[in-house]
Amino acid sequence: MDTNLLLTALILGIVEGLTEFLPVSSTGHLIIVGSLLGYTDEQSKVFKIVIQLAAILAVCWDYRERLARVAGGLRTDPVQQRFVGHLLVAFLPAAVLGVLFHGTIKAYLFNPLTVAGALIVGGLVILYIEKRAYHPRVQSVDEMDWKTALKVGFAQAAAMFPGVSRSGATIMGGLVFGLSRKAATEFSFFLAIPTMLAATVYDLYKNWALLDIGDLPVFAVGFVASFVAAMFAVRAFIGFVSNHTFVGFAWYRIVFGLIVLGTAYTGLIDWPA
Repeated sequence: MDTNLLLTALILGIVEGLTEFLPVSSTGHLIIVGSLLGYTDEQSKVFKIVIQLAAILAVCWDYRERLARVAGGLRTDPVQQRFVGHLLVAFLPAAVLGVLFHGTIKAYLFNPLTVAGALIVGGLVILYIEKRAYHPRVQSVDEMDWKTALKVGFAQAAAMFPGVSRSGATIMGGLVFGLSRKAATEFSFFLAIPTMLAATVYDLYKNWALLDIGDLPVFAVGFVASFVAAMFAVRAFIGFVSNHTFVGFAWYRIVFGLIVLGTAYTGLIDWPA
C-alpha cells in the first residue's frame, strides 16, 4: 500500500473530523485540501463518504445517552416524540432540495474557487449576525416549536452550496430564530445525524460501483482519524460556545478564502476549476 496515500487518508480524516461540526465547512475544506494533496480521483469520492460516516458515528457516540433516551421514550414520552418530530421537520428542506439539485451542485460547484467565495461570504454573514442584538428565547432543544425547527431546516438547506457549512448555517440560523448558543449548537449536532446519514446512504448508492476491497486500508485510516478528531471537536466546541461568540470562526473563513483566491490570482497554485 502506498505510504503517501495512507498519509493523505490520515490528513483528510483529521480535516473532516475537526471541521464537520464547526461553522467552517468540512466539504469546503476537503475540496481544497484534497486538491492540494492531489487526491481527486474516483477513489476519493467514496473515501470522503466513508470519513463523513465516521464523523456521524462520533457524534452519535458522544450523545449516546440522549439518543438512548429518545429511543426509549419514543412510544410513550411526549418530550422525546416532539424532539424527533422537530428533527424530521428540520430535515425535510435539505432532503427535498438535495434530491432535486444534488447532481447539479456536485457537477458545477465542487471546486476550490467556488468554495473560497462561499467561505468569505459565510464569514461576513456570521459577522453580521454576531453584531445584531441577541435575545435568545429558547434555552434548550426541548423548548423549540416546530416552526422554529422548520426555519432552521431551511437555513441548513443553504449549506448545499459547498463552502457555506451545514453546521454554520444551522447554528447561525438558530441564533437568528431565537435559540441560545448552546441550544443552536446541540440542535445542529442532532440534525446532522439524519441529514448526514441520508446524504451518506445516497452517495454510497450513487457510487457503489467505485467500492474496491483493495482500498480498505486507506478507508480504515481515514475512518479512524475522522472519528477521533470529530469526538475531540464536538466536545471542545460545546464547551467553547457557552462563553464565546463565533467571530473567530468568521475571520478564519474570510482569511482562508482570501488565501485560496490570492494564490489562484497570482498563479501560485493552479486550482482546478
